Amino acid sequence: MNLHEYQSKQLFKDYGIPTAPGRLAHSLDEARAAARELGGTEWVVKAQVHAGGRGKAGGVKYVRGFTELDEFVSGLLGRRLVTHQTTSDGQPVNMVWLESPCKIARELYLGAVVDRRAQRVAFMASSMGGVDIEEVASKHPDKIITATVDPVAGLQPYQCRQFAFALGLRGATSNALGKIMTSLYRLFMEKDLSLIEINPLVVTAQDEMLAVDAKLNVDDNALYRQKSLADLRDATQEDEKENRAQQFGLNYITLDGDIGCMVNGAGLAMATMDLIKLEGGMPANFLDVGGGTSAEKVAEAFKLLLSDTKVKAILVNIFGGIVRCDLIAEGIITAVREVGVKIPVVVRLEGTNVDKGRALLNNSGLAIIASNDLTEAARTAVREARKAP
Repeated sequence: MNLHEYQSKQLFKDYGIPTAPGRLAHSLDEARAAARELGGTEWVVKAQVHAGGRGKAGGVKYVRGFTELDEFVSGLLGRRLVTHQTTSDGQPVNMVWLESPCKIARELYLGAVVDRRAQRVAFMASSMGGVDIEEVASKHPDKIITATVDPVAGLQPYQCRQFAFALGLRGATSNALGKIMTSLYRLFMEKDLSLIEINPLVVTAQDEMLAVDAKLNVDDNALYRQKSLADLRDATQEDEKENRAQQFGLNYITLDGDIGCMVNGAGLAMATMDLIKLEGGMPANFLDVGGGTSAEKVAEAFKLLLSDTKVKAILVNIFGGIVRCDLIAEGIITAVREVGVKIPVVVRLEGTNVDKGRALLNNSGLAIIASNDLTEAARTAVREARKAP
């Protein structure tokens, strides 16, 4: 789960990580009030969306005076911001964050992420702050320093000193970096995060360090024990279909293809998507209905697939182990009848009560294409999708 910048900075404040004074605004009037509270005549205004690259997309601006503030905020609120990390539809801008500017001497990058290969938290830093870290990694890999943290020993002072030395920090700024890294690691572990990014982490003209930006991702699997963070979820920034899927306990991810997939089991879902690609098609989604699903759950999953206007054909691939194939068939039939499907549906069932399931599909009187072979089912789905206008 992603957090907004203003939410991330509140967590930074709770953990003693320095940030510039800021205020949140949902309207022009609130923006004007926030500017007056911050004081001065110059402010940095930032669109609050779950996407990077806001500055390049016109979502961040240094404004001078209330005339510029009014013009920028009015043109930002209510629109959709398209960045290199969003779809072509962009993300809705429902609020902006106003911040007092600071005199920047240097811009650094600092981040932490779960390194699954090392099974540890890894810190990353670069002297090239303010630049996309992917671009730095591609063009200047020597400018990135990394270190993994032993989960038993925790982040060590010598690791912080190594980072400070590599970044060219000395004295007060070196000590400040150590405190920030120590606080970040504590925040990362206590809040079950999967990613922290500060880009840029700036050294001011007064030799102070400030987190000018903040990006935090929370591990979805830990939200049951992070109730306060779960309450921060902004559903308007997430795919509507993915939100609906969560309500029914479905694992759903939107993709760019035109063949809807419904499978039970993540591994089987990945294999199904691979077969679609192998046959020349493109999956429209990842959808795992789980091993212990029900007819009602399958019906909701089917409706979810049909709500995607890009989908031209649907491939259902179910292996009935814990769940019986006849129950899956009942769910499919219920969904098709309720929604009124007008696109081809290819179904491959295998496992417990498979004969009953196939019989239900064949006798349903609906335009469902049953298949006994997965490769043939994928080939049929691709062929049917190509026929669609």
